[in-house]
Order: sequence, then structure tokens, then C-alpha cells
Amino acid sequence: MKLSMNLRNWGPHSTADIMLECARAADESRLDTLWINEHIAIPPNLEMPSGFPDFSQGRVLDPFATLAFLASATKRIGLGTAVILLPYRPPLPTAKLAATVHELSGERLRLGVGVGWMKEEFQALGVAYSRRGAMTNDTLAFIRQCFDGDDTAEANGQPFLFRPRPSCPPIYVGGAPPHSLERTVKYGHGWIPAGVEAEALKPDIEKLQQMAQEAGRSALEVVAMKTLPIDDPPKALDYAKGFAEVGVTHLVHTQGYESATEYRQNIAILEERIRPALVD
Repeated sequence: MKLSMNLRNWGPHSTADIMLECARAADESRLDTLWINEHIAIPPNLEMPSGFPDFSQGRVLDPFATLAFLASATKRIGLGTAVILLPYRPPLPTAKLAATVHELSGERLRLGVGVGWMKEEFQALGVAYSRRGAMTNDTLAFIRQCFDGDDTAEANGQPFLFRPRPSCPPIYVGGAPPHSLERTVKYGHGWIPAGVEAEALKPDIEKLQQMAQEAGRSALEVVAMKTLPIDDPPKALDYAKGFAEVGVTHLVHTQGYESATEYRQNIAILEERIRPALVD
């Protein structure tokens, strides 16, 4: 099982200096990927649902711009979105951004995608909340067309050259079953659930892999986002092993931090006490 970590591109710790130091520390480690978030229009006095990151201050940096910035300062670490919200974004510019970041980073982009849930953002964007699922499907189909075909793609009846065209970045579909599992099998390379305990994931992972097999696909990846209790490393290791046992292939530790120094300390615990027992 791969082991990764989140990086806050939101809130007071999303300054250039702090993000660069954290990203470089992760790049020097053996962790697999840094994962960042997206929100585009946070309303005042927002109350976030339990278990979600606290975006209430409204400061959230654009994920593609942030990853391009971090790519230039790192060499090895994967760069993931957890998740970009596809109904918020026009398909062709989104595909172009993904291709650009993927190529310039040396193909280190991991493209986590979702449908969105915050009605206020849809209102600010003038996008129909009721159509978010269909829009997500259409954008995913278009992205796959751009990357999986030859250098010519088509949008709105107009053929065009899609260049640069690096390999398709791994696409991980977020959200709750059943729709997220259906999208994963049809369009993605894996599923990216967030905040769900291992045992609760087990039946959905089994269903996902069954659906993949029935569709003639090989086993799909499962990237679970969850905070490990790393202040108690033996407990954290047992907790992490629980995810591996139910079929999670990639675990992302999503702890908050107050400084780059604390972030480095968290990386050290993951590296020295947890990762060696998890990695194949």
C-alpha cells in the first residue's frame, strides 16, 4: 500500500514559503504523493459539515496553479488533487490545464475529481446544482477522449489538436456510492473516498472490484483519505493496516499542522514508524 500526505492549499498555512518548505520535505521523503483541495467561492459564515476541512476563512488557492508552482520546486513527489470539482470547470480548459501540469511536472499529476456539494458555489458560478452529475460525466468522457486518442480531439463539433498530450494522468473519482463507483469503472483509474473508516469501505471496495471485473477491467486503485493517530505510532500503524486489509491501495494521511516544522515532524513519523510496515 502506498502512503501519502495532504498539503494545505487553503487557510493561513497556504503561503508560498510554508507550502514550498512542506513540499520539499515531502519530496525528500519516500512518501508517494502530496494531495491538495479545491473550492472556488466560499460564502461568508460557512459552517462546514463534520469531518470536512475548515474552509470557512475563504482562502483557497487554485489547485492547478498551486501544483504547477510546487512542481517547479520538487523533483519526485506525486502531485494530486483531492478533488477538483468538474462541474465548476469548462471541459477543454480543464483538460489543457491537466495536460500542462502533467507534462511540466514530469508526469507527476494524479487527477482526483468530484461532483461538488456546496450549493452556494454552484449559485456563484451560475451552474445548475441538479446537473452536476451529468456535467461530471460529460467532462470525464471528454478528458479521456483528449488523452486516450491521437493528437486530434473534438469539442462542440469542432476538431482540434490537443497538444501537449502526455500520458493520461491517473484519474481518481471521489464521492459516495453508487454513482462514484459507476464513474470510476467507466472513466477512472481508481476511487478516492474521504473520511470513511476501513470497515465501512470494505463492502464498497468489494463492489467496485466486482463491477470492474464485469466490465472487463483489471482491479482498480482505492485511495483513502483519512487522518491517522500518529501521536501514537503503534496505534496509527494498526489503524493503517486496517485499510490495507479491506483493499485500500493508497492511504493519504490528512492531518492539520501549524508550521512547516510540525509538517516535517509528521513526515518523519510516517517515514520511520508507519511506512516500512505498509509498503509492498
